[in-house]
Amino acid sequence: MFGKTRPGANAYMDINLETGVFAASPHKLIVMLFDGAKLALSNAQLHLENKHVAAKGQAIAHAIRIISDGLRASLNKDAGGPLAKNLDALYEYMCTRLVLANLHNDAKIVNEVIDLLEVIRQAWVEIEDLPAPPVKPLDVPPSKPRYDILAPRTSSFIKA
Repeated sequence: MFGKTRPGANAYMDINLETGVFAASPHKLIVMLFDGAKLALSNAQLHLENKHVAAKGQAIAHAIRIISDGLRASLNKDAGGPLAKNLDALYEYMCTRLVLANLHNDAKIVNEVIDLLEVIRQAWVEIEDLPAPPVKPLDVPPSKPRYDILAPRTSSFIKA
């Protein structure tokens, strides 16, 4: 009547995840995307072993969405230069490989993508502790003084 009931542990995990997302820095959010993709692929491996074809397909599709709509979409190819373009190509490669893994029920391909995700994830974790580069102040010309409506004025049309 009021929706499906859920065990307390699942509800707690959802709240914990939501709290983590709201409190996370943009850097931490990227790490969380890597963790989510790896978890989805670990689930896919488990479903492959148990021959749960539909669940395996859903888990791989979930990982592809995280990589494509999360990691790949967050790249700024203009500001990121060659590094962002290389990551974009690598994320596209991962998605293509996962489609093949799904079609051929190939656990080796899933492992390959997990390994690639872990290498990049580890690099993100390592750069998280580095100090941010200094921010260059904007070159903004000084603005003209604004008209002060409270300043005393002399009237040009009233003469004593």
